[in-house]
Amino acid sequence: MIELGLIILLIVIVFGAFLILKSIKNFIINAVVGLVILFIANSIAGMGIGYSWLVILICGIGGVLGAFLVILLHFLRFGL
Repeated sequence: MIELGLIILLIVIVFGAFLILKSIKNFIINAVVGLVILFIANSIAGMGIGYSWLVILICGIGGVLGAFLVILLHFLRFGL
């Protein structure tokens, strides 16, 4: 009986670890894509947007839309 409980607990822990790693992977991919868009915007358009922890967080959560939000906020003169 105890062995069955340990096996179920192990399955739950493995599934939870899988979900955490999957969400971290998506966050990193979103952050990289968003920062690449910001880098291209800074290189081609010369916008001068800084790479602060807040900008990286917005790009990580929002991805492409987050990068466009940061660019829009830069146009509206909100400093990040």
